[in-house]
Amino acid sequence: MASDICGSVEKLVAPYAERCGVELVEIEYAKKPDGMHLTVFIDKEGGVGIDDCEKLHRMIDEPLDELDPTNGAAYTLNVSSLGIDRPLKTPRDFKRNLDKEITVKLFAKLNGKKIYEGFLKEYDDDTFTIENKDGRFTFEKAKAAHIEPLIRF
Repeated sequence: MASDICGSVEKLVAPYAERCGVELVEIEYAKKPDGMHLTVFIDKEGGVGIDDCEKLHRMIDEPLDELDPTNGAAYTLNVSSLGIDRPLKTPRDFKRNLDKEITVKLFAKLNGKKIYEGFLKEYDDDTFTIENKDGRFTFEKAKAAHIEPLIRF
């Protein structure tokens, strides 16, 4: 059910996001402590600001009411940036992080490890390669549970 909701919302919201000059990254429909939340995650070159979120929220509020993706069930609508530590999912995410440090968490151990860190060197539709002091490692995207930028403070 959640995937049906997310799919219909994505189809509705995508053209509005484009008109706002932002990239629609992901739709999430999830239970939170205060009820169900429908969250639209967006991004744009140079980062997303509160004004971008508010503008898209205003544009999609009424069309979402008309679509009624939850069949009358109450939800809270959020429009948000995924933040600087957002997982790498789209080709644009991988492109933006080329030659930057990332952390890879695998579903199953490879060479006795489930977590790898290194500089993203290459990627295609199915794989990506990192490099660190121990060498180069190529992973299948489907075997990575989580891929995210490594942020050092």
